[in-house]
Amino acid sequence: SPLGTYDQSLWAAKKHLAANNIVFQPGVNEELGATAVWGTQQLDLYPQSKKFDGVFGIWYGKGPGVDRCSDVFKHANMAGTAQHGGVIAIAGDDHISKSSTAAHQSDHIFKACGTPVFFPSSVQEILDMGLHAFAMSRFSGVWSGMKTIQEVVESSSSINIDPDRVKIVMPEDFVMPPGGLHIRWP
Repeated sequence: SPLGTYDQSLWAAKKHLAANNIVFQPGVNEELGATAVWGTQQLDLYPQSKKFDGVFGIWYGKGPGVDRCSDVFKHANMAGTAQHGGVIAIAGDDHISKSSTAAHQSDHIFKACGTPVFFPSSVQEILDMGLHAFAMSRFSGVWSGMKTIQEVVESSSSINIDPDRVKIVMPEDFVMPPGGLHIRWP
C-alpha cells in the first residue's frame, strides 16, 4: 500500500505525539475510522465539555477504502467541520495494482463527495499542500482530500520544514452566511 508505513511511523512517534496532545487512534476498518474522524469535528456541538478549541483529523486508507467510505465522507461534508478543526482524507492510490487486488483512482470518489482534492507530486508538496488542505477545510467547513501515489509516498527527499515557509492567505472578500459554514445544531 502506498500508505503502508504511515501507521508504523505514527506508532514510533507515540511519545512525541502524546506530548503535543495528538492521538493516533487506528480504526478497525476504513468506515469506522472515517466515522471516528467525523466525530472529532462535533466538538462545537458540546461546548460545555470542550477541552480544546479545535481538533484536526486525518483519515487515511487505500483506494478501495475511499470507495467504501463515500457515505461517511458525504455526510461529514454536509454536517461541516469544526471552526477550529478540519479534516484531510488521504487516499493511497495504487494505479498499477502493485499491492491491491484492483487498480484504483480516488479523485473521482472525492469529487462525488464534494471534497476538494490535493494531489502532491513530491514529498515537500505533501507537507505544503497538507497545510493548505487543513486551512481550506477550516475555512470552508468541508473535508479536504489528498491523493497520494506510490511513486511519491515511497520516495525519499530532503524537505524544508521552516514553519514560515508556507503562507496561508484567507479570503477577505467573502461574507459568511448566517450561522457560518461549520458544523452546528440545526
